[in-house]
Amino acid sequence: MRFSTSFFRGMNTLKPILISFSGIDGAGKSTQIQKLRSYLADAGIPVTELTFWDNVVMFPRLRSGFSRLVLQSDGSIGTPERPAKRNDKNAQAWPLLFGRAALYILDVLNLRRIVAEAKLQGCGVVIFDRYIYDQLAAMPMDSWLARVYAKILLNLSPRLDVSYVLDAVPEVARARKPEYPIDFMHRQRKSYMRLRQMAGLHIVPAGEPDEVHSVIVERFQKYVMGPSPEPETSPVTA
Repeated sequence: MRFSTSFFRGMNTLKPILISFSGIDGAGKSTQIQKLRSYLADAGIPVTELTFWDNVVMFPRLRSGFSRLVLQSDGSIGTPERPAKRNDKNAQAWPLLFGRAALYILDVLNLRRIVAEAKLQGCGVVIFDRYIYDQLAAMPMDSWLARVYAKILLNLSPRLDVSYVLDAVPEVARARKPEYPIDFMHRQRKSYMRLRQMAGLHIVPAGEPDEVHSVIVERFQKYVMGPSPEPETSPVTA
């Protein structure tokens, strides 16, 4: 179902709808964000897109430099023709994890400011390309300590209106975007499933791009429509 343009224009007087897209690398986030943006543009809805790494995280250059110089990470984007060898979030030594945990708190504090500013826009849709969930999914969520930390960080993080996690078979995703070891991608996918329960994330099953887009739009429409009203019942007369 596609809503009329006049229906969406009514949103302009309301608070902005805040959306995030998450998932393992190669799940198709960029494609689905672009599809949703086109869908909203056709309806006359203004869209602001914020990339978590570029617009939210603190000290991105220092963090990238550390990954390249210390962890010997390949900073390029992997393609089927030219695989990359990333070594950043998949490096799981405890000193690195504790350092990231401190940085993620700073990220969340900055995120709170950015979300507050976004809400002041008063109209349209704000799409986050990745969110704090993606940072947490790279943590060893099978550890009780990591789960306790995740709960604390989730309590500090602004809750968005719709948070999508695009599911994907790790082998298929890696063939699309070869950057990280396959065992790490499997662990990361399991972490997203844990976070689904902890943060109320909406898992979008893997599928063809148009099928995935339909699921995303359907969930978005349900949010815009709001909960269905309870059916009225007639009083029973004796």
